[in-house]
Amino acid sequence: MAPADGSDNTQEILYGLHAVREALKAGTRPLQRIIVIRTDKQFSDLVHLARSLHVPIHVQPLASLDRLAPGGRHQGIVAFAAAKAYQTEESILARAAQLNEPPLLVILDGVEDPHNLGAVLRTAEGAGVHGVFIPERRAAGLTSVVAKVSAGAIDHIPVARVTNTTRLLDTLKEAGVWIYGLEPTATKLFTEVDLRGPVGLVFGGEGTGIRSGVLQHCDERIRIPMKGHVQSLNVSASAAVTLFEAVRQRGLSGQQKVRPSGS
Repeated sequence: MAPADGSDNTQEILYGLHAVREALKAGTRPLQRIIVIRTDKQFSDLVHLARSLHVPIHVQPLASLDRLAPGGRHQGIVAFAAAKAYQTEESILARAAQLNEPPLLVILDGVEDPHNLGAVLRTAEGAGVHGVFIPERRAAGLTSVVAKVSAGAIDHIPVARVTNTTRLLDTLKEAGVWIYGLEPTATKLFTEVDLRGPVGLVFGGEGTGIRSGVLQHCDERIRIPMKGHVQSLNVSASAAVTLFEAVRQRGLSGQQKVRPSGS
């Protein structure tokens, strides 16, 4: 195992066929993604195993792997190790049920900056969020950078990695969770919705926001009022503002909003 070059807060990597294969089989050290020079011949069984475990596979040229592994001793494969194991949607919902609390969930749609992800995890943990969902592809994973920025929160909040965000939203809605998407052009303010019941808050990635396909699967769109010239806040700031409104509301007594059956 070695640090990946080119980063001031380096990620840990595994390299070589045996090391990566054993890590996949053992399952005790979660892998964020695997880079290979090809997916056929001696790599086919390992690639099949990785895909069965939902570990993303990326094919890159030999020079890319040479830059990552010391002395190029990678045998054509490099794996990035996650800072902690990912949870499942079921375990996150079960956590809320065990606490006898309506689920408060965060869904991130394509947050690519690990510093932003770490900041969101820190805020979410402080707000009592039961779990955070991140996409499997085109998004930051649980790296050592994220762990450092989260200031220890990564060890206390469950994070699940999903292959299809829209499918996740539909599943959560079937479980009674009301889904709100943070969108700068929404007509309704975040303070005008009931956040006391089972709630999932969707935040978009840097620059592009929530993808249109994901936004269409939200029950409602809400926004944070902006009085200056900029149209939106950084994703971690948006999460902080919205989540602690949920904390405020949940500290009040009164009837919680419940999703109608079959909606």
